[in-house]
Amino acid sequence: MAKIQIEPEAGDAFTVTVHSRITTTHRVTLTDSDFERLSQAGGTKEDLIRRSFEFLLRREPNTSILSSFDLPVIGRYFPEYESVMGK
Repeated sequence: MAKIQIEPEAGDAFTVTVHSRITTTHRVTLTDSDFERLSQAGGTKEDLIRRSFEFLLRREPNTSILSSFDLPVIGRYFPEYESVMGK
């Protein structure tokens, strides 16, 4: 299983490093309004980002994850994303 490291940056930005066979780095943005909408299961922004990357890693290798994206973009590729995050 990959190790996910999340570092908050300025504003709504986070750097996510996924340590797997190949280590990748991703810049993710998560606004307060998107966090409130997606985090029905509770927790922090970092918790939601971690759960989101675990969701992605169950579906694709870390090398296929975009290097920079707004967290809600996941729903464009995987329509079930928002309902899964709400559980």
